[in-house]
Amino acid sequence: MSLLFSPGKIGSLILPNRIIRSATAEKLADDTTGFPLPKLQDIWVELSRGGTGLIITGHMYVHTSGKCHPEMTGIHNDHVVPYLSKIVSSVHREGGKIAVQLNHGGMKCNKESVKDPIAPSSISDDKLNLFGREMSTGEIEMMINAFAQAARRAKDAGFDAVQVHAAHGYLVNQFNSPFSNHREDEWGGNTVRRTRFLREVIHAIREEVGPSFPVFIKFGVVDSVENGLTLAESSSIISMFSVMGLDAIEVSCGIGESSSKKGIKNESKEAYFRQFSRLAKSQSNLPVILVGGLRSKKIMENVLECRDADFVSLSRPLINNPYLPVQFQSNIIEKSGCISSNNCWPINDGEGIACKCPKN
Repeated sequence: MSLLFSPGKIGSLILPNRIIRSATAEKLADDTTGFPLPKLQDIWVELSRGGTGLIITGHMYVHTSGKCHPEMTGIHNDHVVPYLSKIVSSVHREGGKIAVQLNHGGMKCNKESVKDPIAPSSISDDKLNLFGREMSTGEIEMMINAFAQAARRAKDAGFDAVQVHAAHGYLVNQFNSPFSNHREDEWGGNTVRRTRFLREVIHAIREEVGPSFPVFIKFGVVDSVENGLTLAESSSIISMFSVMGLDAIEVSCGIGESSSKKGIKNESKEAYFRQFSRLAKSQSNLPVILVGGLRSKKIMENVLECRDADFVSLSRPLINNPYLPVQFQSNIIEKSGCISSNNCWPINDGEGIACKCPKN
């Protein structure tokens, strides 16, 4: 049997195969309340029917100050729990597993959603279009609690796990990075102090959900900006993850580089973050999830066979075809039809993500 369709574990969570849906903002929430729209259920249910081993939801904001963009789903108050619980139940009825990605946008919140973006340190960068004022100690403590309460809501709603978003230039990544964290107090400075926010977030989450509920991370290994996180520093951060109480690591990039490259036209361009997963495997005994340009069944199997990762994570291919996993397993197709043009984002409110590329 192909390793791709062998069972795997993330903490106490047993998955039927090694294919994970990487978190992708669905943009299917009421813009005022953050409550999910009915169409969001359709997306998650179809992924379940299509054989995805674990669905990671699009990022959900843990606090109103962290809403990154319009139509972002919220998990910021208890009122949203019944709405999410209904959708989770529909996923479970199809035999699916689903995790919430918890996020706070920090300086990456757009002005349409947050008028006064916050960041570890004051930042104004026209080139990267990043702006934020420095957080007070009280605000830092408030956001740690916001992550913890959001995790508690995810568990109450019936989700199978939570993933903390610490990549792509969002708030946790901002604290980790020397590019955006210039604080001189206990929340900034050397690696240990800059990662304190992450460590406190994980500790607070564990206090709420207990020791056996799966908690994992999406980690930006390099920032690809001057004075940002490097492979060397990330290596030492990754080595801390098991002690923090995390159950798995999904690797990605940080502040300056897009995590979705265009034009993945041949196998040589696939798995473009493979060096990051190798680094994570060398520094931790936790399961590692590789995302980034995976299109071919053969390449996914090779990643697993070489032990460069324990799971593969897909975004655009599952927007293109939510039944890709079951079609791989049945040998109907050998490669995703996704042409990597990044034409997934909605044009109109309430439309949600969908593949708009010409069909192959």
